[in-house]
Amino acid sequence: MLSKEIQIMNLKEKHIEATPFFSSSLSVSKKLVVAIISGLFVLLFLYAAASKLIEYDRFQLQISKSPIITDFASVLVWMVPLMEIVISIMLLVNRTVLPGLYAALGLMCVFTIYIIGILNFAENIPCSCAGVFEWMDWRAHLVFNMVFIVIALIGIALKSNRNK
Repeated sequence: MLSKEIQIMNLKEKHIEATPFFSSSLSVSKKLVVAIISGLFVLLFLYAAASKLIEYDRFQLQISKSPIITDFASVLVWMVPLMEIVISIMLLVNRTVLPGLYAALGLMCVFTIYIIGILNFAENIPCSCAGVFEWMDWRAHLVFNMVFIVIALIGIALKSNRNK
């Protein structure tokens, strides 16, 4: 009888030892997915900010021709790339990844609302983005943004669950 109790205790100890390993490997995979998502946003935002700043005159001209945001063009021409850079930095610092993901989600939502506004309410549709995204028309850009919104939501969900 005593040997059965010892065997049961040994099995429980083995189970207890195995559980943290499984949990930590699951946690590692969540960390990896969050890191990949953060990396995607960093690449996207730093590329977009660099393109806007390198081709500042072109970006300023495009944004000033926008029928929706013309009045704010002089502020947005600096504010948008600055926000993209700040969010990228937030996503690179471990303590600020979750707020960075929320900020990335917010910025992508603002960009998406802008695109929906352009497509539905603008009489003259201005040129779309420069650089690698130049080949995209406004509808493709809308789909691209929606995909990144979903990616941000996944990152937020994984990062939030990991913190609990």
